[in-house]
Amino acid sequence: MKVLIADDEPLARDRLRRMTEGIEGFCVLEEEARTGAEAIAIAHQRKPDVVLLDIRMPMMDGLEAAMVLCEMDCPPAIIFCTAYDQYALEAFHVQAVGYLLKPVKQEALCKALQNAQRTNRSQLAALNDRLSENELKKRTHISARTYKGIELIPLNDVRFFQADNKYVTVNHAKGEVLIDETLKELETEFADAFVRIHRNALVARRAIESMTRNDQGSYEIHLRDVIKPLQVSRRHVAEMRRLLKSL
Repeated sequence: MKVLIADDEPLARDRLRRMTEGIEGFCVLEEEARTGAEAIAIAHQRKPDVVLLDIRMPMMDGLEAAMVLCEMDCPPAIIFCTAYDQYALEAFHVQAVGYLLKPVKQEALCKALQNAQRTNRSQLAALNDRLSENELKKRTHISARTYKGIELIPLNDVRFFQADNKYVTVNHAKGEVLIDETLKELETEFADAFVRIHRNALVARRAIESMTRNDQGSYEIHLRDVIKPLQVSRRHVAEMRRLLKSL
């Protein structure tokens, strides 16, 4: 896959080039962009499969450039490489496949490029054209700030949300992270995909396997690929029974 590097800092471009050239299956274009406008011009000429794109660049920034790149007939996958973490949500709007914080680490870059390989941008754009306006407004990822920087967790990988003091734990296919959101907000936004089983827990409907009663007489929900069951409060037992019958 052809990779275009766009960054106004020469040292940053050189570092990304060295790191990318060490990853099998990727070829870095000789041309490099120092501004968003240059990235667009080179992309139209060379048609890269992936663009490693800085956000803060002179004249036209990376977010503006990404919006233009997404309008191409065969848009490249966008991986943002930036020193700033506050643009993660804007990155969703241009369907970026990666959001890496500088200094970019080799392992993180490798994973982002692998994601780009799995995502055919033309197919994704065609799919989004068929989505309704309301569906387009829904988040497809959960954003979490971790020691790695900003992690974008696909909503389809989330098994449950559990409140823990002022934070919420997100249990997903690759582990757990903490987010600064409330269960009420998550329940309202994702009502079609998650159901409340307790005042401190929402579970993914697709992950539910069964509900059983333990030795203490309390009800518990068993989720796919989750070892420990989650407690169901009495007020939610009847609702869960109805849901299980419909699944």
